[in-house]
Amino acid sequence: MNERERSADGENHSAAFSVGRKSGVDGYPARLLRITGYPLLLLAVLLTAVAALRLRWDPAWVSPLFLIGVISYLALLERLIPYDRSWHPDTDEWRWYGIWFLLTMAGSGLAQLLVSVVVGLISPVEPTYPLGVEIPGALLAGSLVSYLVHRLGHRNALLWRLHGVHHVPEKVNVANNGVNHVLDIVLAQSLVQLALALVGFSRPAVLVAGLFVAAQGYFVHANVDVRIGPLNHLLASPEQHRLHHSTDLSEAGHYGSDLACWDHLFGSFTWRPGREPTAVGLHDPTSFPATGEILAALLHPWRRRPAPDGCPE
Repeated sequence: MNERERSADGENHSAAFSVGRKSGVDGYPARLLRITGYPLLLLAVLLTAVAALRLRWDPAWVSPLFLIGVISYLALLERLIPYDRSWHPDTDEWRWYGIWFLLTMAGSGLAQLLVSVVVGLISPVEPTYPLGVEIPGALLAGSLVSYLVHRLGHRNALLWRLHGVHHVPEKVNVANNGVNHVLDIVLAQSLVQLALALVGFSRPAVLVAGLFVAAQGYFVHANVDVRIGPLNHLLASPEQHRLHHSTDLSEAGHYGSDLACWDHLFGSFTWRPGREPTAVGLHDPTSFPATGEILAALLHPWRRRPAPDGCPE
């Protein structure tokens, strides 16, 4: 059984919302963007990281400004080379997603606040080892913790009542990447940051790894017709993450949003060239409140669950 489809009651759900055909946008500019769109994003990560380290920029403003830039860039690509035009948010969805994004940012801030004291005490200010060693190490360690937390969020019935909020939208795009329960964000980000601090990675290494992870997190959720070919076996991609949101239980793996190595190692890698989901979303729409029912979704983890016979527990 695929862990993603466990409902708040611990039951299996598959979904029924069809994935539309690709937009068919063609021509030389579109073909060029499909090839260069992702390398340009990685180049932006590299240039920002180098500038932040050399100029000793404050991570407190570098990270959020960089994230705004990434979201804006990917939102533009969604319009120029969309995977599926029907996945563009409508007016109501933009409003809902905006509120969810602010809640997600609040959760991220709370997570940072909760661990900042510990990180400040444990994580060295200057690199203990060369950054060429520390940065890959921080990326691998953080990615592993993120993978395990994400997969547990699909396997554990209680945690699924938090994380399942993210899987309610019937589309996969940059805007609804921010649809998350606040506590889900607090839990995931706190554990990742604490793990990096306990291992002893320096703050510069954590900053650089964080820039890459932020870019990857929004890239994989983007509604863009970008394919990275054999790199799928090394890095996460939109091709893989659309499968993660798939309702076909045989393909809904891919719990890594930055690296693909953990999906390979733990047997949740399902991508192959040309494989696309036929449907995304939840099979039973009543198992979670709709995306627009924001307060109900936030309170969902504490909703009383009916007993199997329909009687109160």
